[in-house]
Amino acid sequence: MTIAPVYLPPNHPQRRALNDEVHARPPDALEAPLRISYMVLMGSGSRADDLAMVTRLIEGTGVAKPAADANHFSANLGSLRIKWERHTEFCRYTFYVQGVEKKPFSEPAISLVPQDWLRGLKGQTIAAIHANVVRGTKVPDPVKTSNIYFAGNPIIGSMIAGGTGRAYTDFRIHADGFGRLLLCDHHMTPRQAGRLVQRLFEIDTYRMMALLALPVARKLAPILTQAEEELSEIMSAMQEADEAQEPALLNRLTKLEASVERQYTDNHYRFSAANAYYELVQQRIEELREGRIEGLQTFREFNDRRFSPAIATCRAVSARLSALSERIAHATVHLSTRVSVTREKQNQAILKSMDNRANLQLRLQQTVEGLSVAAITYYIVGLVYYAAKAFVPKGSEITPEFVAGCAIPVALAAVAYGLYRFHKSLHHD
Repeated sequence: MTIAPVYLPPNHPQRRALNDEVHARPPDALEAPLRISYMVLMGSGSRADDLAMVTRLIEGTGVAKPAADANHFSANLGSLRIKWERHTEFCRYTFYVQGVEKKPFSEPAISLVPQDWLRGLKGQTIAAIHANVVRGTKVPDPVKTSNIYFAGNPIIGSMIAGGTGRAYTDFRIHADGFGRLLLCDHHMTPRQAGRLVQRLFEIDTYRMMALLALPVARKLAPILTQAEEELSEIMSAMQEADEAQEPALLNRLTKLEASVERQYTDNHYRFSAANAYYELVQQRIEELREGRIEGLQTFREFNDRRFSPAIATCRAVSARLSALSERIAHATVHLSTRVSVTREKQNQAILKSMDNRANLQLRLQQTVEGLSVAAITYYIVGLVYYAAKAFVPKGSEITPEFVAGCAIPVALAAVAYGLYRFHKSLHHD
């Protein structure tokens, strides 16, 4: 059937990438019997570093290299199939080999990977699992299953996918550094088996990623206790502090606030990520559609008993940190207000003192001006006297002293009027 072409406006730059995101990292179609080795590495470097390692592994096999912007890649290398996926905080490698060993987990899929290549991997292992996918409905009882596959450790297991399979694990790290997973395929389709294996791997991966917050929570707990005690001491001191003590208390409180805010900034992402990973674990367990196997804990029961309390601890510490940060912020605002009011009072007192000094200076200035009027008048009269002595003839009835005496009121009035005009011009300006 031919579809008539129609005009479509230009695509949004992210349309295809966003649409393809839901199809990224699809699960493989798996058929029993099968051996799988799974590794999750943190701090493996950049995507270019990961792609360089993948390219090195497939050299000489004729397999096309992954694209430079790829976030996942898979290829068949003869009897070995590899899969690489990059995530925000980690990358993971999965290796598949058809068939099972005579002795379970004695020849895992990763044993076919060149050891030199494995030694060249960067980063640190946060999760690693060997899985055996076997076919058949006849499975030994839990005790025999534990002895055969899990070195006699207590195991967790359940019917999954509506009874089409069974899954067993002990959630332990064995001597080779890997955990172990047994999946019994009763009558699953290849795609269904692939999805279930991916979910079981992701349960362990996201569980470990979530638990990265637990050491942080344990480290923070005593620090928060100490900070809470110090805040309590400061609040008690604030109730009885006088104005002179308030600046020192504010300085102490701001230092405490800076310390707590640094802890919040440094660890907020880890706690937020733990919550996100915890929700993913719960979602993957829900997708297993578990049914009970008599005598065994299910995956949900195990995680509710062992994993959920650890996450509750992380959430409690995260809540304490947030609450403490808010309490310190409120206390800082309160004390800052008190210090500001005290400073306002001090400023008012300083302004009043300055006003008093200004009035005093004005009075002194007026006194000086009065004296200056007399002094200037004295000098003017003195000049008039000397001028009279020079110009008044000897023997005249008008003496220099008489001229000087008459000049006194005139000079005094002139000087006073001059100062008055000067002050008036200053006030006008």
